[in-house]
Amino acid sequence: MRSFKTKYPMLVSALAIAFSGASLADDAQKKSNELEVIEVSPKGLISYVSASASKSDVPITKTPVSVSVLTSKRISDLGAETLQDAIGYVAGVYNGPYGVDTRGDWSKIRGVDPLTYIDGLQMQFGHYNNTRTNPYTLERVEILKGPSSVLYGQGSTGGIINSVSKRPHSETQGEIWAQLGNYDRAQIAGDYNTAFGQDEQYQARFVGVYRNSDTQTDFVEDNTLVFAPSFAWDISQDTRFTLLTNFQENESGSSTQFFPHEGTLLPAKYGQIPSERFVSEPGWDRYDTEQMALTAILEHSISDDTQVRWSTRYSDSSSEYRTIFSWPPKFEADKRSVNRIFSMSDGESKSFLSDIQVHQYVEFSDIEINIVAGIDFQDAETRTSRLRGAVSSPLDLYNPVYGQNAPLPQEIAVIAPEQTDTQLGGYIQATFEYQGFILNTALRHDDVEQSNWEKVDDIASLIKVEKSQSALTGRVGALYQFENGLSPYASYSESFQPLYGSKPQGGGYDPKEGQQFEYGVKYQPEGTEHLITASVFHITDKNHVRQISPIEHVQDGEVSVDGFELEAQLEWDNLDIYASYAYTTSEQDTTPLSADQIMTQAGLLAQQTQDPAQKQAIIGGAVLAIGTDDVPLSATPEHLASVWATYRADNLLEGLKFGAGIRYVGKTFDGSRSVSAGGFDYHKALTTDSFTLYDMMVGYQFNDYELSLNIDNLTDKTVITSCLYRGDCFYGQRRTITANLKYRF
Repeated sequence: MRSFKTKYPMLVSALAIAFSGASLADDAQKKSNELEVIEVSPKGLISYVSASASKSDVPITKTPVSVSVLTSKRISDLGAETLQDAIGYVAGVYNGPYGVDTRGDWSKIRGVDPLTYIDGLQMQFGHYNNTRTNPYTLERVEILKGPSSVLYGQGSTGGIINSVSKRPHSETQGEIWAQLGNYDRAQIAGDYNTAFGQDEQYQARFVGVYRNSDTQTDFVEDNTLVFAPSFAWDISQDTRFTLLTNFQENESGSSTQFFPHEGTLLPAKYGQIPSERFVSEPGWDRYDTEQMALTAILEHSISDDTQVRWSTRYSDSSSEYRTIFSWPPKFEADKRSVNRIFSMSDGESKSFLSDIQVHQYVEFSDIEINIVAGIDFQDAETRTSRLRGAVSSPLDLYNPVYGQNAPLPQEIAVIAPEQTDTQLGGYIQATFEYQGFILNTALRHDDVEQSNWEKVDDIASLIKVEKSQSALTGRVGALYQFENGLSPYASYSESFQPLYGSKPQGGGYDPKEGQQFEYGVKYQPEGTEHLITASVFHITDKNHVRQISPIEHVQDGEVSVDGFELEAQLEWDNLDIYASYAYTTSEQDTTPLSADQIMTQAGLLAQQTQDPAQKQAIIGGAVLAIGTDDVPLSATPEHLASVWATYRADNLLEGLKFGAGIRYVGKTFDGSRSVSAGGFDYHKALTTDSFTLYDMMVGYQFNDYELSLNIDNLTDKTVITSCLYRGDCFYGQRRTITANLKYRF
């Protein structure tokens, strides 16, 4: 294991102090928190309230949009090691579309990449410059589906994932967690909360994680050190101040490999490429990230009907990224080896975010009106310095011999200029409720200023380009609550998403714009803990971004997505079930030219070069231009289905529980279609096979201890999560086993 950097030298000692102080804990009286009450089921598995959908704690059955909430207990039962793992059973969410990736948590919501938020504020600006969120630091995860810019300003047409951090409370308690797993995984974590002062007006919480682990990819580690202390002060009965901090260092590499279609999805002369194969160079490859984040939240009740909430965060993160991959992703003539290129990038991101809200309740005769009005501000500075080049020696994917190439560079000599993005938005939402009928309306205006450095005549010439953008977005939804627990609804929503940073090949992005029509029903049977939701939707996504290679992005065209989703959370005394199903169809339209026109132009251009790789790139780009006309989105399954059940066998042995899950992923498309032009077959569109995975859990709780064993992909099935038109495929998670011991006090 590489030693951790010393940017935060007090992390280890602070973590040790936090854990050692746990033994001094004593009982304290519970104190209600009047400023935020999240209603959950008796076992803590089902949340009936979402703060993300309306920036206020509104029952899900009164919200005319789709939202799913995962509580910390649900995440623990699933044995989720990452945020990507945690969302794997949510309707309409395809987690890990690009396989096992230690660099981040990727997913598709309704066919589109979501934006990630923490505590209601955007988490990441640009690409590959931030740490990966550790689920142990979270209280819950809320998935808001569909366009959501009206309240958040930054939201994709697929939706947002808002993670809510663990916060201090008035009960003194703690937990120490030790974990061992395959791939030499060893982890220790702790969570300690205490209250002190007059009437316990001060509360403090310390959350920490240390992990040393390998991964299913050879030579790639997944090490982390997290320390997240927080503090809360009940200044008065009406005012509460909360300070959340997060210090994190991750050391890893590129667990995702860009394997060719041949040898993964398609037959190969020498068989299947091993899923653990490493294409880069040991000792040189790395993806190391650091982050310091400070979030302040002030909540004040002016009266019983008027509240003010102000959140602000400063974040400073950086990354050092070194990797080698096959490009183009195809075998050479020997059908064993691939040519490779190296890629180096140093990323930096500094952001200051603020969101101030006023919540007003008005009662007019029999009409109840809830108003949320606010202003939010984002100022982000990003910098990504890059260096790329060819690797001198190919690599045999069936019998790799590393270290045969010429020495690789260690540092990037040319530092990229800084880019700035500033956004100011104002929003207002009004919800009217009258005898079971609910009308939700919202309007938002955004102004965005972007400053980018773009290429001009050649790679060495850069000019500063400033862009101004503005948008007006809205949402309207209606819902009716019947006395039997049924709540049908309909809604229309819009999104506006400025894209920060620059394209790898240079230049900035245009903002993405989206629209959604959604119709659904929510059902909470009277006298039960169950929560069932169903919806159908139509989404239009403009200025869609497609990655045609690891080093080039294209932004063009329009995407439409249609689908149906069903999600059921059921809870009885000894059994709980989380089941979901989603059907998604998509279509993208990018070019008005015919196949013959495009291939003729590409053929003429390809004749001007003798470089085989460049010829391949030209033809591949032409195929891409043709292949994305009226075809499904890549890495988007038509069918997704899952069910997780936990049985608490107290009748056999008190504290004993069993859990089992099934995940079905339908076929995915490579984002192109078969192309024949001018008498030649240029390209054949590919689809991945559907697959089914099984997960399990067994646990036993006695006194203050809990033992558990979690296994993901029980049968150790090798699956292809997706293949892309550019020529590469991705392996999914192999069998992962973790044994856990928790001590609570």
